[in-house]
Amino acid sequence: MAPSSLLVASTATALLLLFLSACSCRAAGNSPSAVVLPVRKDGATGQYLTGFRQRTPQVPVTAVLDLGGGTLWVDCDAGYVSSSYARVPCASKLCRLAKTGACATSCVGKPSPGCLNDTCGGFPENTVTRISTGGNLITDVLSVPTTFRPAPGPLATAPAFLFTCGATFLTEGLAAGATGMASLSRARFALPTQLAATFRFSRKFALCLTSTSAAGVVVFGDAPYAFQPGVDLSKSLLYTPLLVNNVSTAGVSGEKDKSSEYFIGVTAIKVNGRAVPLNASLLAIDKQGGGGTKLSTVAPYTVLETSIHKAVTDAFAAETAMIPRVRAVAPFKLCYDGSKVGSTRVGPAVPTVELVLQSEAASWVVFGANSMVAAKGGALCLGVVDGGAAPRTSVVVGGHMMEDNLLEFDLQRSRLGFSSSLLFRQTTCNNFRLG
Repeated sequence: MAPSSLLVASTATALLLLFLSACSCRAAGNSPSAVVLPVRKDGATGQYLTGFRQRTPQVPVTAVLDLGGGTLWVDCDAGYVSSSYARVPCASKLCRLAKTGACATSCVGKPSPGCLNDTCGGFPENTVTRISTGGNLITDVLSVPTTFRPAPGPLATAPAFLFTCGATFLTEGLAAGATGMASLSRARFALPTQLAATFRFSRKFALCLTSTSAAGVVVFGDAPYAFQPGVDLSKSLLYTPLLVNNVSTAGVSGEKDKSSEYFIGVTAIKVNGRAVPLNASLLAIDKQGGGGTKLSTVAPYTVLETSIHKAVTDAFAAETAMIPRVRAVAPFKLCYDGSKVGSTRVGPAVPTVELVLQSEAASWVVFGANSMVAAKGGALCLGVVDGGAAPRTSVVVGGHMMEDNLLEFDLQRSRLGFSSSLLFRQTTCNNFRLG
């Protein structure tokens, strides 16, 4: 690793440790107008990790960030110790709101967060491996920072934050050090809605992922989208509706449950400004909940249904015929000699890929930094993956395509705001400022 890369990595790690070691205290005076979570990318898995403090006495917890899922879940088998946890009784209002239909009644061991009776049951899911299990719903203290830059600030504390107990085996496939997953979904007990209810701020959050191990951010509530040096994106986002898939996409769900994931209405795809010929019906959500386009932080790269993947890669290849190709590097199908590709402020000099939304004016234009992936042997590959001929969702916008873009998920207005690449403005997600 180059010295500059080591500096960025060590700075990000130090920032995360400062967040996790800060004094746990209730925000002074009125409730905060916003709280934040630091985010860093794990180089080995491509997953995005966040950290917060939990329990009494408080301990740092690292979790994989997930735009899906139903709740925060953490491993309760591996030494979960806290004097402030409380079970959610089966007959309680919280259990009715959770709508899981499960109640733990047969634990015969010593009472612990993972072994309780008359306790509402949940179904934590590892959305990376698609493995689910049963677990208790409990509440405990959770603390999150109120500032990001120029320095970590006081922590705001939720005294009874609801989450699900997971088992140790459920953490298999997660990045090293992660002991759970933090859900950012639209579900009632995911982080955005619980934090908004606890601190009485708007039910929205902004996500800004980095392409390196430098710290990105999730900001919940009402805050200006200010970046160094002097960039404010608060008034310049484009918006598109967030769509509801009426059929659940979770591993375990009820018959009438809706999906808690975030879908957007992509109507066409363009490469270098030219429409890609494809079966447009695949871009719509059908009555069985299939098709459509969703956003995912657990998919490292954008995943396309087979016919869409072929159409997009064929169109991209036609627009880049003058760039020397090299052997494909898995999982990608279209790769180039990276030494023959020019460079721009927004990444490799390649044609744009455009997700056309409800109108041409609201298209999400993807530039080289978010469409191309550096692979082994100096190859530079188009970062889309073949998802098969019959995937549940036709287009899954993965983490790489979202990096160094500011995305605002406004749950109250059911809309997604997006900035396009921050590199155009000579800044990155690591330069977000709150404080």
